[in-house]
This record gives sequence, structure tokens and C-alpha cells, in this order.
Amino acid sequence: MKQHFMMFAAYNQWANGRIYGAVAELDEEEFNRDVGAFFGSMMGTLNHLLATDRIWMKRFTGEGDAPAKLDAILHRALPGLKLAREAEDRRIVDWVGGLTEKALSGRFSYMTVSDMRTVSQRLAPALGHVFNHQTHHRGQAHAILTILGRTSVSLDLALFQRTDEGRAYA
Repeated sequence: MKQHFMMFAAYNQWANGRIYGAVAELDEEEFNRDVGAFFGSMMGTLNHLLATDRIWMKRFTGEGDAPAKLDAILHRALPGLKLAREAEDRRIVDWVGGLTEKALSGRFSYMTVSDMRTVSQRLAPALGHVFNHQTHHRGQAHAILTILGRTSVSLDLALFQRTDEGRAYA
């Protein structure tokens, strides 16, 4: 399981880099334009991903800042958001790399943000959710780029596995 999650941590970092590269071509109005996505704009969508990763990493590690809302706006401008995303992706890669198989099969408990209840579950399925959640909302970011008339990027896992950083997971 550890190799599987190391692959998804590396893929997540790679795919986020590609999305942020494409988003860098947007002007401020496009970045903030509400196009009807779940979190409205590209700015809202990318902030949601950063916010939820921080929430989950706080749950997993007990460390770091975690917003109190799923729609928290942590950075209104792309440069600060990009730096924070890169730091969070490094944090995720490093944390997953330090996990043991025993830890992955273990349980943990946390408080939900939406309805403030305590949940206890196995770590591996929760970590699987985090990476699936990232993929889901990166798909929305991809669609936002398309709605804005911009070229998006391929984010396929198989494409990642053909890159230098992903070849070890192919």
C-alpha cells in the first residue's frame, strides 16, 4: 500500500503543478470569474483544494493550520496560492514517504468540519479519499479553463507514469 500512496502523492504534486501552470495564463478577472463550478471560480476551486488538504493533514498528523470552513479563501491572488500549494504538496509527499505499512493499516479519529462529529476510520481509505478528492476538483479546474476558452492540460495518471518523476510507479 505504501508504494501505491507514494505514487498518488507524487502524481498529485505533478498534476497540481500542471494545473497551476495553465492557470498562470489567466488574467485576474478570469481567475476570479464565477463560472458556475461548485466553488464558483478558479480561485475558489483551488482554495478549496488547499483548504481541504490542510484539514486532512491536520487530522492525519495533528500539525499545521486547518481552516474551519471547506470554502475558506486562504489566498486571493495566484502567486501566494501557488506557493502555499507547492508547500502543501511537499508536505504530503514527505508525510506519505514516512508512513509505514502498519500505520497505513491503522485507525485514526477526527472531528468533521461540516457537522462537528467524531469519526474513526482506517488511515488507508481516508488517504485514498484525499487523493480522489484532489482529482475530482482538478477535473473542475480543467473544466473551468475550458469554459474560459483556455487550453487545459492532460492530467492522466498514465501520462504521469511516462514522465521522469512518474516512471518509478509504472
